[in-house]
Amino acid sequence: MIDMRTVLWTRAVRGTSVNRMVIWDSEQYLRFNKEHTQPSRDLAAQLPPDDGTVTRVLDIGCGPGNSTAVLRERYPHATILGVDNSPDMIDTARAAHPDIDFALCDVSKPDELAALPHDFDVVFSNACIQWVPDHEHLIPAMLGLLREGGTLAVQTPMNYEEPIHRIIADLVHSPAYADRLPQSREFYNLTPPEYWELLHANAASFRIWKITYMHTLPSHKAIMDWYRGTGLRPYLQAFANDDERATFERAVFDRVRDAYPTQSDGCIIFPFPRFFFTAVRGHAPQQDTR
Repeated sequence: MIDMRTVLWTRAVRGTSVNRMVIWDSEQYLRFNKEHTQPSRDLAAQLPPDDGTVTRVLDIGCGPGNSTAVLRERYPHATILGVDNSPDMIDTARAAHPDIDFALCDVSKPDELAALPHDFDVVFSNACIQWVPDHEHLIPAMLGLLREGGTLAVQTPMNYEEPIHRIIADLVHSPAYADRLPQSREFYNLTPPEYWELLHANAASFRIWKITYMHTLPSHKAIMDWYRGTGLRPYLQAFANDDERATFERAVFDRVRDAYPTQSDGCIIFPFPRFFFTAVRGHAPQQDTR
């Protein structure tokens, strides 16, 4: 059994912070729009019905607006706000969905999160909070953006024990790269039991569950394309030039090709576990007052 903290590089307290310097690319991300959006659809299906009681909705970490569009389908008459810390993502979202409001907001900064309105009926976040520190305070603060009885809905990747993550971790810590790449990949997720305790202490009611998506990708190169827009991006940006990036990518690709067998038609089964929860705000959730 592998030590989870070794594999995940989770909640690191030493080393260079990778995620704060990442420049996200909406075009790269949207190459796998269907796969990235399906968890949003599955999470949205657990939200309250469109019976007229949901009028204000917030999408935290909206990216290029694909998850926000799912919320528009769910609540066609609601006022919806999508927020993200990437100007490129917000520009793409505004162009694609002119009927939805979008704004820059870095929720890793408590003052920016606290500046959002506190009267939403639904607060939604798909594949965002893994990049945001201090979930012990973040989750209560997100609940605090809701009116009493409102619903918080969150999905976060938990694919840390999959081959692609082990491959990247092994290379980053190898002698060839240990002194050239940041050694602190900051995914801030808690464990499911820790989320249970946090929600038990702060929500009136909640549910947690996990889904492993068995994506079919056309080739090993498609896995690389996927991760260029997500998990590989912080490391590729850390290199000084394209030659160094290409060498690192080749090393990852060679290991990916060995780790993921092909099916009879050449396709690859790419498992991707994700963790979900919904929580209802009670009368007075505990919030960070720092």
